[in-house]
Amino acid sequence: MSLETPQRAVRDFQDTFQRLRDQLGRVIIGHGEILEQILVAFFAGGHVLIEGVPGTGKTLIVRSLGEALNLSFNRIQFTVDLMPADITGTRIVVEDKKQRDLRFVPGPLFCNVLLADEINRATPKTQSALLEAMAELQVTVAGTTYRLEPPFFVLATLNPIEMEGTYPLPEAQLDRFLFKVFLTYPTHAEMQQIIGSTTGNGLAAVEPVFDSNEAAQRVEALRALVREVLVAPPLEGYAATLVRATLPPGSKFAPPGPSPLPADEQISRYVSFGSSPRGGQALLLGAKVRALLDGRVNVSYDDIDAVAVPALNHRLVLNFAAVADAVDPRQLIERVVQTAKRARR
Repeated sequence: MSLETPQRAVRDFQDTFQRLRDQLGRVIIGHGEILEQILVAFFAGGHVLIEGVPGTGKTLIVRSLGEALNLSFNRIQFTVDLMPADITGTRIVVEDKKQRDLRFVPGPLFCNVLLADEINRATPKTQSALLEAMAELQVTVAGTTYRLEPPFFVLATLNPIEMEGTYPLPEAQLDRFLFKVFLTYPTHAEMQQIIGSTTGNGLAAVEPVFDSNEAAQRVEALRALVREVLVAPPLEGYAATLVRATLPPGSKFAPPGPSPLPADEQISRYVSFGSSPRGGQALLLGAKVRALLDGRVNVSYDDIDAVAVPALNHRLVLNFAAVADAVDPRQLIERVVQTAKRARR
């Protein structure tokens, strides 16, 4: 392969990413960093969990992303009475003149971009119906496996201010999300712009970045490019070090031997369980996307540091002391990153 070929591919990736960000920016006011993190996770091939108070644009972001990508989009409003078959689909009896047959009717899960709205309102049984699809790009109904057409991207939303009638996501399902991001309340200037731009006659619209006939193939090609970005062994070790540093010392799940980083007092005090190896995968995949955005085909330490918080914050299981002291897992991850930066100097 010539040197010009990867350079053209990188430029195409940068151009596509910027066009998507520009289109989302036409309808999403503020949240620039969050939009970038969501797009990074999308091209890394992972799923995103979005937490934010009502009215901050969670649903609008997901719907606009589907429109900009020109991919099929479905929304599932999770409620306590939602059943797994309502998501995955079910088999129905079809009768003709000669016989009866069972036919599978796909559920809303069969799409490219799925909004799982207020996912914590459904029971654990229904939440777990997403696990196989998110991890293996397939669903199994009545012993038969049905493949999902790639790309498949789940964005699930959480409402942090309502606890009644909700079911916290189990750690196994949280671990399936590549990133968890938080939508903050808009600033005064952003609030003014939002209410001004959404109460008039002319509403901004998103224009597709891809042609409908090539959208899926283009996305898969860009995701394949991300996988080709190089990671030097020391950087793989650095990602493993960050993950290892989230495990509290003395945990029965910690591997034998000392941690590469000094034990953090707050990790020891507030964390019951640290990140799984999927956290390390999320670090490297997110870092590869950021490397391409910077015009490089190799990952740097800064690329890994930049995605550490969204990649790891939802993988920490905090104890009661952390709840009592209102500890934010993002702060713990930032402490780990700062310690790792000092150690490599």
